[in-house]
Amino acid sequence: MFNPSRDQARQFFFDTWKKYRQGEALSALEKTTLDVISLHPEYHRLLDDPALNLNRDYTPADGAMNPFLHLSLHLAVEEQLSIDQPRGLRAEYARLLAATGSAHDAKHALLDCLGETIWQAQRTGMPPDEAGYLQCAKSKFKK
Repeated sequence: MFNPSRDQARQFFFDTWKKYRQGEALSALEKTTLDVISLHPEYHRLLDDPALNLNRDYTPADGAMNPFLHLSLHLAVEEQLSIDQPRGLRAEYARLLAATGSAHDAKHALLDCLGETIWQAQRTGMPPDEAGYLQCAKSKFKK
């Protein structure tokens, strides 16, 4: 799943949740995905109803985060931390973890930075700025 469509990415979340709820075996990626989903009980009902939510649009006017974007950013951060890419991200995560006392809060700080980095890249048509991403992470929870 290197370049899934919006619907394919969403279906992956629905399928993972369904497999978990039915007690089916999960792949390594599905286990990581389930860990992320488990952190967000507010999305469980949404994932129980693919027919209603697969094609639902989320806009800034809704005033709420797109849950699929949020879960996808979580997965991206998990992958980045597993390979320390960009280099130094794992160290920033450790600092954020120490500052917040919460793995979830520390990852949410990284999600904010990753989302901003992706938005800037899309806006400018340039590749994501790794240095800017790390700088954003470094600016979080400074004492």
